[in-house]
Amino acid sequence: MHTTRYSISYIIISLLSRNTRFCAWMSVSLTVLGTALADPALPETEPQTVRKAASSEKPPAPEQISVTGHLNRERARIFPGLGAVDYTIDQHQITTTPGGQNAAFNQILLRVPGVVLDSYGEVHVRGEHGGLTYRVNGVLLPEGLNGFGQELDTRIIQSVDLLTGTLPAQFGFRTAGVVDVTTKTGDSLKHNQVSLYGGSYNTFVPSVQLGGQRGKLDYFTTLSFTRNNIGIENPSDTFRAIHDVTEQEKAFSYLSWHLDEASRLTLLTSASYADFEIPNSFKTFDTNSPDYTTLYDVAGVNPHDPAMNWASLNDSQTEQNYYAVLSYQRTTDRLNLQVSPYFRYGRIDYTPDRDRDLIYQGVSEHEVNDFTTGGMQADLSYEIARHHTLRAGLLGQYTSERLDTDTLAFPVDEAGNQSANTPVRLMDNTGNWSVEAGAYIQDEYRITRSLTFNYGIRYDRFASSFDNEGQLSPRANMVWKPTRSTTLHLGYSRYFAPPSPQYVYPSTLARFVGTTNAAANTIDSATKVEKSHYVDGGILQRITPDFQITLDAYAKWAHDLTDLGQFGRAVILAPFSYRRGRVYGAEFGSSWRHGPWSLFGNFSYVKTSARDINSAQYQFDPAVLAYIRNHAIQLDHQGEFTATAGASWTTKHDMAYADFVYGYGLRSGFANLEKEPQYDVFNIGYQHTFTKAPFGHDIKVRADVVNLFDKRYQLRDGSGVGIYQAQYGQRRGTFFAVVSEF
Repeated sequence: MHTTRYSISYIIISLLSRNTRFCAWMSVSLTVLGTALADPALPETEPQTVRKAASSEKPPAPEQISVTGHLNRERARIFPGLGAVDYTIDQHQITTTPGGQNAAFNQILLRVPGVVLDSYGEVHVRGEHGGLTYRVNGVLLPEGLNGFGQELDTRIIQSVDLLTGTLPAQFGFRTAGVVDVTTKTGDSLKHNQVSLYGGSYNTFVPSVQLGGQRGKLDYFTTLSFTRNNIGIENPSDTFRAIHDVTEQEKAFSYLSWHLDEASRLTLLTSASYADFEIPNSFKTFDTNSPDYTTLYDVAGVNPHDPAMNWASLNDSQTEQNYYAVLSYQRTTDRLNLQVSPYFRYGRIDYTPDRDRDLIYQGVSEHEVNDFTTGGMQADLSYEIARHHTLRAGLLGQYTSERLDTDTLAFPVDEAGNQSANTPVRLMDNTGNWSVEAGAYIQDEYRITRSLTFNYGIRYDRFASSFDNEGQLSPRANMVWKPTRSTTLHLGYSRYFAPPSPQYVYPSTLARFVGTTNAAANTIDSATKVEKSHYVDGGILQRITPDFQITLDAYAKWAHDLTDLGQFGRAVILAPFSYRRGRVYGAEFGSSWRHGPWSLFGNFSYVKTSARDINSAQYQFDPAVLAYIRNHAIQLDHQGEFTATAGASWTTKHDMAYADFVYGYGLRSGFANLEKEPQYDVFNIGYQHTFTKAPFGHDIKVRADVVNLFDKRYQLRDGSGVGIYQAQYGQRRGTFFAVVSEF
C-alpha cells in the first residue's frame, strides 16, 4: 500500500472511478515548445502516416490566424528536421489505432516503419535499444528510469513526429530517434471531455480532459486512472497471468500565457504513480501438486506448505515520475528564440516477497532507484540573409542517480552450494552523477528553390562519476525536390550518445561475494559514451494527390555500442556496451486517403551485429563473454522484418478500422544465436458519435477487439544477452469506451 495523496485531481477521478484507493495529485504543469517540424498537426486531407524529408518551405499563412497558431508555427522553425526522416502521426491515425486515445503510447509508435515491439512496453527504432529523445513542444524531456510505465500518455497528444536518420545538429545525446510531441491545448481541444474505457482483463480507465482559453491564458489538463490485470506481459501462454494487477494514476497540465503578440510563457507539468504486481511464471499452480521446485532451505519456513507455492509469490514494483518545464518564446520578423529550464524526478521501488523469494531464488532484495535531473535548453533561429537561416543553441543538465538495496542472501561454499539456511543481510547504498552539455550552430542554405543544404556542427561533453568524454560532431543533409511530387534526401551525422548514469561499483560486487547473490564474475568496466557514424538516404514520391510512398536506407557504425539489459532483482533496465557495433536496414511506407477511406502499409528490414562486451561484464556468464569476444553476434532486440498495415472508414458520425501487425521475432538463446517465432496480430474497431445526445453534447461510443484471432505469440523466452524473463503478447481482448463532451 502506498501513502494516500489528496488533491483536486484525486477528487475528480475518485468521483468517476468510485475507487477510494485512487490518489492522483495535480501536476506541476509544464509546457514545452516547438515541434521538430513545420505544422503542429496535419491537415485532414493528409494520409494517416506521413513521411517527409523535412525542408524549410514556409506554408502560406491563412488570412486570419490566432496568436497561438502563429507562435506555434514560428516555434517550429527553430526545430526543423531538415534532411531527417520524419514520420508524422495525426489525430486520425491515433483514433484508428486499437484503443484510440486510451492506447499505450508504444502502440502509437508501433504503426511507424522501423519500429519493433519488445517486452515491458518497449519499442526499438531502427535496431537500437533505447536511444530515443523525447521532446514535448520542442523542449527536451529529461531521461528517466527504464521501468514498466510508458514515457508519455497518448491523451495529451495532438500530433507526434518520429524523426530518425541523420538528424540536424540541434538534436544530440539520444539519437536513435526523436519523439517530438505536440500537445493538445485549450484552443485545439474545443470541448471538455469525460471518458470511461474498460473491458477484458478487468480493465477500468476513467479520464477527464479540460481545456480552454481565457483572455491571454490557454490551458489544457488531463487526469486518468488505470486498473487492469495485465500490467506486465504474461510470462506464460495462458489467457491470464497470475499476480499481474496494475493501478496507474496520471496527471498532465499545459498553461500558456501570451505576454504580447510576439511572446509567451508556457508551463508544462506531468505526474504519474503506478503500482505493478510482478507476474509469477510457473505454468502449474495446483497447490496440491508437487509440480514446483524448492531450490533453497529457509530456516523456520516449511517449503512444502501450500501457502509457499510459487503461485502465491507477491513481488511488486512502484514507479513514480514527475517533470516540469517552463518556457519563454519570443518571435520577430527574423528571429525566433526559446529558453526552457526543466526538472524531472523518477523513482522505482521494488518490494520482494521475503520467504518465497528466498525459497525459489535464494535471494530477497528490496531495491530503490532514484533519478533527479535539472537543466536548461536555449535555441534560436535567425534569417541572416535571403538564402541563409542560422540556428544555434545550448543545453546543459545535471543528473543524480541513487540505488539503495537491502538484500537477504544465503552463504555458499566454494562449489557455490548453500552452506547455511539462515540468510545474511547485506545493505548497499551507492550513487552516481552526470553532467551533459552540448552546443551547436548550423546553417540552412537554400541553394535554389528545390535544393536545400543544411550543415552544422555540435560539441557535446559528458562528465560523470565514472567517465569523462567529449566530441565535435559534424552534420550535413541535402534535400532536393526535382518535382512537386518528389523529394530526395541524403545525409551524414556523427553522433555522441552518453549512457545512463547507472554504474555499479566494484565495492558493491565485493559485498556479495560468497553468497547466492554473487555476480557471475568480477570484471566491472564502466560504460563509455557511444560514438558512431550514420548515413541515410531516401525518397518520398507522391504518386497521386491521395497516394504516396517512401523508401529509405541507412547504416550506422559504432564504437562502444550501448545496449540495455535487466540486471538485479528489480525490473530496471541498465546499460552495458559492445566494443564494436553495426546496424543497417531499409524501410518502405505507403499511405492513401480519399474521401472517407484511408489505407497505410509499412515494411522494414534491419540487421545488427556487435562484438566484445566491454562494460558491466560481471552480469554475464564467462562462456557468453568469451564467445562474444571472438564472434560478432546479432543484438537481442533485432526484429529482422516487421510490417504494419491498416484500413479505416471515417465519416462525420462513424469510424471503422482493421489493423495488422507482423513481427519476425526477437533474438534468443546462447549469445542470441536463436530467434523467437514470428507472429501476426489482427485488430478491429468501430466508433459512432451521437450528436446533441441526452444532455445536448456529443457522445462517442467505441468498441475495439485486440488480437482478434487470439494469436498466442512469445516475445521473449527468458534467454538471450541481458534477457532473464519470458513474456507473451496479449491474448484476445474486447474493450469499450464512452466519451462525452461538456
